[in-house]
Amino acid sequence: MSSIAELLAEARAASLEDAPLLLAHVLDRDRSWLFAWPEYRLSEPQLNRYLGLLERRRQGEPLAYLTGHREFWSLELEVNPAVLIPRPETELLVELALALDLPTRSRVLELGTGSGAIAIALASERPDWHITATDASTAALDVARRNARRHGLSRIRFTRGDWYHALQSGEGIHLIVSNPPYVRQDDPHLREDGLPWEPEQALAAGSDGLADLRAIIGQAPEHLLPGGWLLVEHGLDQGDAVRTLFGNAGFTQVSTRQDLGGRDRVTLGCYPPSP
Repeated sequence: MSSIAELLAEARAASLEDAPLLLAHVLDRDRSWLFAWPEYRLSEPQLNRYLGLLERRRQGEPLAYLTGHREFWSLELEVNPAVLIPRPETELLVELALALDLPTRSRVLELGTGSGAIAIALASERPDWHITATDASTAALDVARRNARRHGLSRIRFTRGDWYHALQSGEGIHLIVSNPPYVRQDDPHLREDGLPWEPEQALAAGSDGLADLRAIIGQAPEHLLPGGWLLVEHGLDQGDAVRTLFGNAGFTQVSTRQDLGGRDRVTLGCYPPSP
C-alpha cells in the first residue's frame, strides 16, 4: 500500500491542492500528523476511500461536501448537499447583527437557515436572545438541528415554512436576518465553481435574483417591532436595488456594507416607530 509521503508527492505533481485535507479526513487526523508520519502506509480500504474522494474532487464536488463539514464563525458545522455551504463573507451579516443596540432578550428571526450557520453563530454570542430559524426544507432543518445540538445551543427554535409562513401569529421581532437566494436563474455561475453541486433552491431567485429579497423585505414590517432591524445578504451588484426595496417598505437608516473584498454584501435598515 502507498505511504502518506508517496500519496502527497503524487498529489503535488498533479496540482491537487486539497489532497492533504482529504487524506487527513480519511485517516481522521489533522494535517500536521500527515507530515509527522510520512512513512505511514494506508490500508486498502483507506486508500480506496481516499482515491474515491480525490476523484470526486477532480470532478468539481466541493471539499465541504466530501469531508462533511465547514467552519463558520470558528464553529465547525455539518454540511451536506441538502444545504448551502456557509461562506466566509456571510460572517459580515453576523458581525453587523451583533453590533446593533438590541434588548438583552431580543426575539430574533433567521429566514432560510440552511445549515443553521447564522442562527448558531448568533446564539453562541448572545445566549439570552430568543432565536427562531425557519427553512422550507425538512432535510436542511435536520442538518441545522444537529449542528445546534453539537454546540449545545438548544434554545434555537427551528420551524419549517416558506419565509414568514412558519411564524406563529402575533410574534413581534426585534431583528430579522437572512441570506436568501439572490442569483439570477440564468446566471452562468450556477453551472460553475462548484455551484451545480449545491441546492439550486438555496441559490437562484427568479429572472433578476431579487424575487425572495422582495418577499422578505416587503413583508418584514408586518413582523418587526417598532425600531426593529432587518439585515439581508445579497449580490455584489444588487445594492442599489435592495436599498430601494428597503425604502419602499418604509425602512430608515438604510445602508449597505461591503465584505473584505470591497463588494456590496449586506444591506440593513430600521423599521421606525410610529410618529
